[in-house]
Amino acid sequence: MRRRVMSMLAGLTLAASALLGTGQATATAVTTPPAEFGTDWHDPFTAAPPVPKPRTKSCAVTVAEARFKDFTPFQGRYTPPEECGDRWEKVVLRLDGKVKGRQYDRLGYLRIGGVEVFRTSTPEPSPEGIAWSVEKDVTRYSETLGHDQTVEMLIGNVVDDTYTGIIDVKVTLTFYAKKKAAGVKAEAGNAPPDRVLPLGDAVRDGAALTTPRNSERIVAEVYATGSGGGCEEYWYLTVPDTAPYSCTADDGPYREVQIKVDGRLAGVAAPFPTVWTGGWSNPFLWYVIPGPRAFDIKPVEYDLTPFAGLLNDGRPHEVKVSVVGVPKARAGWSTPANVLVWQDEKREHVTGALTRHREGAPTNTSTYTPASGEVAHRLDTRGGHRLSVSGYVNTSHGRVATTVTRTLATTSAHRWTDGESLDALQATWTDRETVTTGGGAVRTDRTYTMDGTTTLGTGDRLRTAISLGDRAEKVVTRGHRRVGGSVTDDRYEGDASYLTQVPREERHAVGTSRERYRQYGDTGCHDRTLATVQGVLTEDRLRC
Repeated sequence: MRRRVMSMLAGLTLAASALLGTGQATATAVTTPPAEFGTDWHDPFTAAPPVPKPRTKSCAVTVAEARFKDFTPFQGRYTPPEECGDRWEKVVLRLDGKVKGRQYDRLGYLRIGGVEVFRTSTPEPSPEGIAWSVEKDVTRYSETLGHDQTVEMLIGNVVDDTYTGIIDVKVTLTFYAKKKAAGVKAEAGNAPPDRVLPLGDAVRDGAALTTPRNSERIVAEVYATGSGGGCEEYWYLTVPDTAPYSCTADDGPYREVQIKVDGRLAGVAAPFPTVWTGGWSNPFLWYVIPGPRAFDIKPVEYDLTPFAGLLNDGRPHEVKVSVVGVPKARAGWSTPANVLVWQDEKREHVTGALTRHREGAPTNTSTYTPASGEVAHRLDTRGGHRLSVSGYVNTSHGRVATTVTRTLATTSAHRWTDGESLDALQATWTDRETVTTGGGAVRTDRTYTMDGTTTLGTGDRLRTAISLGDRAEKVVTRGHRRVGGSVTDDRYEGDASYLTQVPREERHAVGTSRERYRQYGDTGCHDRTLATVQGVLTEDRLRC
């Protein structure tokens, strides 16, 4: 029963970036919440910090303005602004949207010159309508944005007699002129890349990549999302075929996003378990505060610099992205990719070599325990993988050796009853990456958590209680001394219930949600908490 309800309510999301800047601690209560959800609620937004903006001259350009009611993409042209020069301190993308009526959450993308610069999803609307906005720092795409380009945007949507919400969006880019200051060129990786090479969705079958022959650093980014309302939208809940559950997969819930170069494994990563605004059978959880990343989908990144010596031969090389664990012929994953390249401006050809490639044996073990009496079915899963790759390039400033090591680990416990009137998951994904170059290293520890339970009780009342975590800790060292680092920690908690099998106005829904977003270290300090009851904002606290 739960799977049928989840499938009915599934969709995708987009939303609001917090516009409140840092300041002194504040605590505000807005209004007394109603006894249950009404027909309207607070516009969607998040506790994430706004994109920091330099105090330099700025120029804004509208790149897309469209009304999405089907699967026809917006097509347009983009011309960079002349008033702010051709080099920018920062470029900020902003999407403003509005929708009213009844609609699922929908997935969307924006491509400029074929480069995917933004992937997002939409909030589910109220009958009276909602408005939202989201910002993203897109400075890394400056090379693409420096030229006249084609623009393509799509938020696939269905509008009919039942689902009436037409999605109105406007996307602008604001360019901040570069500061007038003397100095040397930033090290590769600290400055925006010199080239951005779009590979698009072709990487699923193998795309041809030809890098400039003087590439000294290469990074691939993949906007990997499992979506579409089918089982891969809830990949973390799938079970082996031998267990009695509505979503099965040959190898259970373990997923891993891999990238290969010429057939050789070049990178591994844990996908983020995004929950869209119709997720876990309960849109009342997400009407105001979405789950982490739902409005700004971050790409998975792979440092391919150890392969630079091989890729710099001027010939095309095959790059392929795949998601391990997806059953054959099952749709649901999108993996468009870009390749970012930093070049050695003093060399026409940077030579090098791949010196070491060590792949650990992947692990994926699921143990199924059948239900017995009042004890539910249970599936315990453990999985992981490790990859270490080393290489060097001979640059104008000497030989630079790079080693990239990545270690993945997943543990999950999934419990459910016959008929799935109870469905619960407790899971943790860890993804540790260490990039060592010369005498320094950058270690990034990513931890994603999910702890949720959905129950369908007497009288067809469905309740979902869930907590989500998205944490990343970065440590920068030189020699054996720490010289920098940062921590980002985004936590969401929600609890909501409503009557199923009745019209929208008879659901008698109630729900609470809370998000605390903390960021500190090299990036400064941000600590904001939001809380809602029945769609009404009850707390907005800023601690730094």
